[in-house]
Amino acid sequence: MKEPLKKILYVEDEPDIQSVARLALEAVGGFVLEVCSSGQEALDKGPAFAPQLVLMDVMMPGMDGPTALQEMRKLPQLQPVPVIFMTAKVQPNEVAEYKALGAIDVIPKPFDPMSLSATVNAIWARADA
Repeated sequence: MKEPLKKILYVEDEPDIQSVARLALEAVGGFVLEVCSSGQEALDKGPAFAPQLVLMDVMMPGMDGPTALQEMRKLPQLQPVPVIFMTAKVQPNEVAEYKALGAIDVIPKPFDPMSLSATVNAIWARADA
């Protein structure tokens, strides 16, 4: 039996989206979040936080989500951690590209705050342990 999901590294550069998702994931989902505003911040804070899952925006200034994912795979503490991308870019070819990079799934934006935690838990449940 896979352990329940508790700790999520959440990477999103947009403050409004960040606060809605934080409320949805912490208040509704009961998750413990480490919120980062950039790919670089996620690389800096991620290893010490030891997340079970990374929830990451694709389009961010500086280092985008796919680049941050590639960099995370070089860090022993983050290398095995599953990543879900959150993006408005969800054409089938784009989703296929994210999965080819190693994302376990993609959550479309805008997301429904009330169902975000359930969506994350469903993806977690079906992901390979």
